[in-house]
Amino acid sequence: MNADQLLALYDRMAEAPDVIARLRRFILDLAVRGKLVEQDPADEPASELLKRIAVEKARLIRKGKFKTFEGNLERDPSSFPFAIPANWSWCYLDDIAAVARGGSPRPIKSFITEASDGIPWIKIGDSTRGSIYIDETQERIKPEGLAKSRLVIPGDLLLSNSMSFGFPYITNVEGCIHDGWLVIRTPDDLMEKLYLHKVFLSDHAKAAFSMAASGAVVQNLNADKARQLVVPLPPLAEQRQIVAKVDELMVLLDRLEAARTAREATRDRLTAASLTRLTAPDIDAETFHTRARFALGALPALTTRPDQIKSLRQTILNLAVRGKLVEQDPADEPASELLKRIAAEKARLVKAGEIRKEKPLPPLSDEEQEFELPEGWTWCRLGALVLDSDSGWSPRTENHAREGDTWGVLKVSAVSWDHFDPTANKQVLPGTEPRLQAQVQKGDFLISRANTAELIARAVLVSDEPLNLMMSDKIVRLGLAGHCDHRFVWLINNYADFARSYYAAKATGVSPSMKNVSRGVILELPIPLPPLAEQHRIVAKVDTLMALCDRLEASLTATATIRQRLLEALLHEALVPATTREMEAAE
Repeated sequence: MNADQLLALYDRMAEAPDVIARLRRFILDLAVRGKLVEQDPADEPASELLKRIAVEKARLIRKGKFKTFEGNLERDPSSFPFAIPANWSWCYLDDIAAVARGGSPRPIKSFITEASDGIPWIKIGDSTRGSIYIDETQERIKPEGLAKSRLVIPGDLLLSNSMSFGFPYITNVEGCIHDGWLVIRTPDDLMEKLYLHKVFLSDHAKAAFSMAASGAVVQNLNADKARQLVVPLPPLAEQRQIVAKVDELMVLLDRLEAARTAREATRDRLTAASLTRLTAPDIDAETFHTRARFALGALPALTTRPDQIKSLRQTILNLAVRGKLVEQDPADEPASELLKRIAAEKARLVKAGEIRKEKPLPPLSDEEQEFELPEGWTWCRLGALVLDSDSGWSPRTENHAREGDTWGVLKVSAVSWDHFDPTANKQVLPGTEPRLQAQVQKGDFLISRANTAELIARAVLVSDEPLNLMMSDKIVRLGLAGHCDHRFVWLINNYADFARSYYAAKATGVSPSMKNVSRGVILELPIPLPPLAEQHRIVAKVDTLMALCDRLEASLTATATIRQRLLEALLHEALVPATTREMEAAE
């Protein structure tokens, strides 16, 4: 394969989700199968090269410079996974290399800190993909008395044998390797170690190492297992040609990946800019409609991935809470009158002793009113729509969900993901008397006051009557007035960008995994309130558009799947001979 052929292949599948990563694997597959460069009949066959390596290995073993596996390696042709060119040979890694494991020096006092007195001790954590990094803080060790097999120099080939086991590195430092490493040494001038590096990166080696690894928690690849890797061995001259060609094509893929990343970033910026312009403050109706037409015309070209639908959903919701999703009807009762009726209802309930009187809400400042509202809308606080509020309690519980009709206490995860999840609960201990005032009921508006930074103050609406469930003390229940659309309030609380920013700014707690907001903070959330009839229209329109987004997302996902299958089919066609494909089709 040459650069032109790779570009032609890329053009046919450029929109596949993981095309670059798959092409990298494809190139390595071609390399180890003898399909990347042409064979030269004048090259010394690999079978002869193996004989010369065996002679050199024996000489090095006698001199104590080379160690080999002492076990029995079965020469079973059925273990060879694919066909290779006639002048290649299958062999074991032990046939062409010595494999040595690093160590953990003891006692610990052998470690020193003065750079001039020792060499770096290279641990598995000192590596990234392809390189090893050390600095002046690196632990160092005295080289005296260390096994020479554990000492490495720049250019040595290492293989990780724990954590992300089986990944190869070319050493760029001198030091002593930790026992999380294997060092692979080949006879000088008879093997191209960079070819082995490419073999280790291939799917062939990864699959073999994965099957050979052991360990219940942390997988490990011991030296004996590594020695048993079957290696497709080309003539020496072809090994070097393969390394050069792989490097050439990988550089080309690097450039294609950079161009693809830049293209996707530009597309994402254009999409974000087009959608953001729709929610700009103080935008007049004519400008809004002009920008909306442009965005709708551009979206098909800009939206090509399922993940891009998220920003479209957010724009729809932001338009909804700004009064730009549906038209206003001058005949609707203004929201200010709606607030008066809610206030009157609250006063009546307080006077009747049905709810307790809460402290007045602070007035809204100009800064809290983030944008201009349409005619008939008004700003208020969430608490102005709430008749009463309470929270649950947290008795001692079992470490499992409630069984049968026993009582359970909700976890915050029950109210964290937009839909109420009654299964997210813990059963109370036997003999615990339930607090009926904390019981969850149909129609409840529940909101978490303690959660992660992302999920803090997320709310759910309870649509069905749950059996014997109580709120925990980390869940607040808001008794919303009947004079507002509860789903509209839910949309604002969970999705409006200004609402999420408000909660993020008000949340307390050092850890991102556990933030807190008080009930007072929740009640003081600024709300842009439309007339009740428009609230209903907005909710219905959002439902329609979200269903459309669902279909668009499903279509893009299906397209991505089809592209992925096409990619696999094209690569399979390039890898597998026609006769083999015919046999596969006949089975």
